Amino acid sequence: MLSLVAVIALSCQRTPKVEMITISNHNGMSATFTNYGARITSLIVPASDGTFKDVVWGYDTVEEYYDSNDLYCGPIVGRYGNRIGKGRFVLDGKEYFLTINDGENHLHGGSGGLSTKVWNMEKLSDREVKMSILSPDGEEGYPGNVEITVYYTLNYDNSFDIKYEAVTDAPTIINLTSHAYFNLHGTSKYSTNSHILRINASHFTPTDEGLIPTGEIASVGGTPLDFRVPTAIGERIDEVSFEPIAFAGGYDHNWVLDKEREFSLAAEVFEPSTGIVMQVWSDQPGLQFYSGNFMDGKDIGRGGDIHGYRTGIALETQNYPDAPNHPDFPSPVLRPGEVYKQLTRYSFSLNAF
Repeated sequence: MLSLVAVIALSCQRTPKVEMITISNHNGMSATFTNYGARITSLIVPASDGTFKDVVWGYDTVEEYYDSNDLYCGPIVGRYGNRIGKGRFVLDGKEYFLTINDGENHLHGGSGGLSTKVWNMEKLSDREVKMSILSPDGEEGYPGNVEITVYYTLNYDNSFDIKYEAVTDAPTIINLTSHAYFNLHGTSKYSTNSHILRINASHFTPTDEGLIPTGEIASVGGTPLDFRVPTAIGERIDEVSFEPIAFAGGYDHNWVLDKEREFSLAAEVFEPSTGIVMQVWSDQPGLQFYSGNFMDGKDIGRGGDIHGYRTGIALETQNYPDAPNHPDFPSPVLRPGEVYKQLTRYSFSLNAF
């Protein structure tokens, strides 16, 4: 539990200076971060031709993130990543009203969520960065003072860990995730439709037209959402006769992961032209796969890279969307004395699956 003295002390601290930090391992892999939104800005990994590719979207300067058309390019989002229907939920008999910033719904913690804050950032070693922040009681409508810590670590086997921790002084809800956009071509000049994707999930959570879950858990069998066998992302992405594809304009859905163990393989992606394979490991129950359906090419990234239609994918490990309003979904409630913990690992290799 956070003491009142600690909460006041943290809240009175000056806003940290916005800066960037780079870490690396002995294989030439490197990652760069900014404390604006605790976001990853660059992730450089080896390709099969002996070169290195930057596989996440980013910008040349920190200032450009302020004007990135709210694409959520690389930050930690929350307090609740994904959507909460009509921005409302009930906790312990009390109804809470959150910021509405996505039609009539609440998305990624609201318009002033964690992605818009300047975090405390500390380089712990050549391979690890720590981000921390206090989200005060009432921020974007959420109850409780919540202290959040995120550790980014590059491992010697070319895997990249994101470890989350949070504590609260009052009952609240929490669902943190990283909203990095990946393109294994190393540039958004080429569409991610060519990526071969496998998702370790037999079910998904259908939604209404506003992309809010109906509460149903449905099988992916016989649908364009069945990625249990590796399939090119672009192969079925426009099958609008399937209502969930029509609602989302492509892929923007939560897959219910088949959990072999608490921390297990959620998904893997392969780009044939570069030979890069990315595995996504997680201890979370869900994976939101977004195929960049709303990108219009107006956003210009690092080195003049155009962030165009379906040129970046997000693979967000998390709880289910709108879980606070569905008792049958995994609980997102965090109470005083408990510690919210989450681990996600992005592992890179050159071995096609």
